[in-house]
Amino acid sequence: MALLELMNISRHYTLGTEVVKALQSITLSIEKGEYIALMGPSGSGKSTLMNVIGCLDTPTEGSYILNKKEVSKMSENELAEIRNKEIGFIFQTFNLIPRSTALDNVALPLVYAGYAKEERNRLASKALENVGLADRMKHKPNELSGGQRQRVAVARALVNNPSIILADEPTGNLDSKTSDEIMYLFDEIHKQGNTIILVTHEEDIARHAHRIVRLKDGLVESDKKNDSIRQVLSSVSE
Repeated sequence: MALLELMNISRHYTLGTEVVKALQSITLSIEKGEYIALMGPSGSGKSTLMNVIGCLDTPTEGSYILNKKEVSKMSENELAEIRNKEIGFIFQTFNLIPRSTALDNVALPLVYAGYAKEERNRLASKALENVGLADRMKHKPNELSGGQRQRVAVARALVNNPSIILADEPTGNLDSKTSDEIMYLFDEIHKQGNTIILVTHEEDIARHAHRIVRLKDGLVESDKKNDSIRQVLSSVSE
């Protein structure tokens, strides 16, 4: 069975007298360990689809099964639990708490999950070490570079060992060299068996994924394996 299965998912919004069909009968199946890029122009529905997959929004119609659980009909509290346990989010704007250290930012999902402080700090420390920030644990976001802040965000996404890493334009605020470093990190995370769904409008970023799903006008325009996977040289991480 697929890790994630969307069947005939539609999402409609009412704006005044107009009904906007952001998603129209989307059917998509994603296996454990896949690395997928969701692409499409502005207004294509990729952000809405990301919100549905991330349980930040619920579909108007259709079925969404994640890890054998039907989540499309869940309550807000149930969705919040799924978001915390099953999905690791990485955002373009990092979404870090300014006054908290890197360690405390990474430990935050574990607070919601009910872990004791000693265990939170142990797991958060390990996650930061895994993204190359062992020497930056006590630094606050304003004491870190853009690339380092995104690495903190990646560590936070991984700390709960989620089913899916969901990354929304993760290099959007970074220069090209730092983008390469972050995408190399994603390549390494994928090699460890993680399932990654990457939302991007940049072809160069999408080429890291093993499968590219293109949306247009709320529909899947194409869903193809990526035959030109871009492997960033490991030297960029050094």
